[in-house]
Amino acid sequence: MAITTPRAGRTPEPPRIPLDDEPDALVVGRRIRHLRTRRGMTLEDLGAAIDRAPSQVSMLENGKREPRFSQLHQIARALDATLEDLLAPEPPSRRDALEIELERAVRGPLYAALDLPRVRVGKGLPDDALEAIVALQREIARLHTERAATPEEARRANAELRTLMRAQDNYFPELEAKARELLDSVGHVRGPLSQRVAADLAAHLGFTLHYVGDLPHSTRSVIDHRNHRVYLPSSAARASSDPRSALLQALASHVLGHAEPGDYAEFLRQRVESNYLSAALMLPERDAVKLLREAKEARQVSVEDLRDAFAVSYETAAHRFTNLATRHLAIPVHFMKIHESGVIHKAYENDGVQFPADALGAVEGQYVCRHWTARVVFDVEDRLSPYYQYTDTPSGTYWCTSRVQDTADGEFSVSVGVPFAHVRWFRGRETTERAASRCPDETCCRRPPGPLAERWADQAWPSARPHASMLAAMPVGAFPGVDQTEVYTFLERHAPPS
Repeated sequence: MAITTPRAGRTPEPPRIPLDDEPDALVVGRRIRHLRTRRGMTLEDLGAAIDRAPSQVSMLENGKREPRFSQLHQIARALDATLEDLLAPEPPSRRDALEIELERAVRGPLYAALDLPRVRVGKGLPDDALEAIVALQREIARLHTERAATPEEARRANAELRTLMRAQDNYFPELEAKARELLDSVGHVRGPLSQRVAADLAAHLGFTLHYVGDLPHSTRSVIDHRNHRVYLPSSAARASSDPRSALLQALASHVLGHAEPGDYAEFLRQRVESNYLSAALMLPERDAVKLLREAKEARQVSVEDLRDAFAVSYETAAHRFTNLATRHLAIPVHFMKIHESGVIHKAYENDGVQFPADALGAVEGQYVCRHWTARVVFDVEDRLSPYYQYTDTPSGTYWCTSRVQDTADGEFSVSVGVPFAHVRWFRGRETTERAASRCPDETCCRRPPGPLAERWADQAWPSARPHASMLAAMPVGAFPGVDQTEVYTFLERHAPPS
């Protein structure tokens, strides 16, 4: 099972729930019409049989009204059919399938935005004309998606995903259940997930592991579904700091049935799902919650202890803490991963902290206040010990713990924080480090001090170094950032002889 994220611009929905027993009104309507005409009945005949006006029957057949369950029984008897005949999920004919697709398009927001007259599909419309209209509609939708695949839409999708995560306290029970199922399948009882058990999990899912030195540069791993292989990097420079991570994320995408994403929102959803399931495997819910509850009772909650107990990176432990803290410990929390430049790389919150955000609500790419723990930590010489700090902000006082990690893309700080009312549960609460932030007030840290500005205001002309990705549109019909030709060439090179 997977979480669902709405397309950009729509209101977030709750996690997907299988609704196999909920009929599609359009399909049911076409099946009623198909069975009625096959029996030679008119709208009046069927209406009389079920004690409804012909106009009401017409609305049912056109999918404009959902029939009640009792009505479906009446209709099935009148048509000498079974309930299964009415509720079968597939349209009764190719023509009906095209009519349904066109009707859905006409009812959608894209068609409404075009301000076109409503299409009425009558019996006199030839099949080839209907095929052409539907094909044109598909092409318009494709071009609209291509036009929408911009950094603006990516930021909008990211903001909507954060809203969904916040609404659920970043906890997804269906993914936790899937992790437990997978761990049980390989006999993992408790504690950290070893590399051997991770390999056992791959074997259980039918895959063999292959470590190669020529993995496509744009990938962390590649799955060959045809030959049931998982390719991982053999070079230490390219491999993840945790050799389990890339494998488990690849297996997670397979287990969750991910297909090629159609847009950036789906790509983000898939990435969140695979990362979540991977972390839930490395830090099983039952064991991690037990450790955290004992730590809370002792008032010694620590991300470092979670990291050490399960032999994972600090960032993985911090992420996993956000999954479990609110649901199991009743502690609201925020998380940040900040580049040394001060730019937000990742962020999550459900504790009221106010991250800087753009007009679309996206926080990635925004600059964090210089006085926040996540930026102050870069100037701390002691990189072995965790850094703790209280920060007074316009939305309240927050305590935060932070660490700096080196990566190929520079230094990043990873921080976890909570409101002042919850700091009593954490190790490090006794820190005397304290700062005040007035952001988003520009006088806090965005504007240079007066004397400095007076001296240099008209004497400096810096050349910005923006990321190319800031201006690039999302590749359409491909995994963002992945060269598929390179991937397919790689698979062809490594495929076993047939």
